[in-house]
Amino acid sequence: MTTPSDKPITTSATDNAPTAPIPSPRVAPDAAPTETIPTDSAPTAPIPAAPGSAAGQIPPGPGGAVPSVPAQAPAGPSVPTEVVGTYPDYAMAQQAVDHLSDNKFPVERTAIIGTDLRLVENVLGRLTTARAAIAGAASGAWFGLFIGLLFGLFSDSGWFGVILVCLLIGAAWGAIFGAIAHAATGGRRDFASRSSLVAGQYAVTSDSEVADQARQLLIQLNWRASGAQ
Repeated sequence: MTTPSDKPITTSATDNAPTAPIPSPRVAPDAAPTETIPTDSAPTAPIPAAPGSAAGQIPPGPGGAVPSVPAQAPAGPSVPTEVVGTYPDYAMAQQAVDHLSDNKFPVERTAIIGTDLRLVENVLGRLTTARAAIAGAASGAWFGLFIGLLFGLFSDSGWFGVILVCLLIGAAWGAIFGAIAHAATGGRRDFASRSSLVAGQYAVTSDSEVADQARQLLIQLNWRASGAQ
């Protein structure tokens, strides 16, 4: 009778074979350097100029022509001016500048400045439908005369009749349009008027360098206008 301890113990060759170590996964270290991407603050290379054109100039177009750029003239220093005379209407201011020009004064250094501008509408008279038609006929007759002259230049004979017919047609259509235009207002403007821009005072100015000379000449003009010798 044999016991379990008396049985021979057998071992296989695989139990005594050396085991190879299992390789561990390679992990990148945390301190590995990273590549940075350049941002907008990085300097950019200048765009090369087109061949045949200097730097700062516009390159030629497809046809070879260079577009022209309007030159900007530098603003010059302002020249101080002085008032050498004031007048109530434009005619007197014009007469003063004309007097300066007659005495060889450099009038290109003077100016007429109107102040206190106001719009003045002078009423010429009452306007009725008949008067509006007459005014329209006159305007239409001038236009018809112009058209008749153009047709008369290319007419071999009877050019006077062509001009007369065009004049009458223009007057008729002008009268019709004038009457219709006045009737369309509905009686809200039954008068004719003429508008103008008028200044309350006109000043003659001159450069400070020649202001004294201008004053002396204008004093002579005032003496002559007053009758003083």
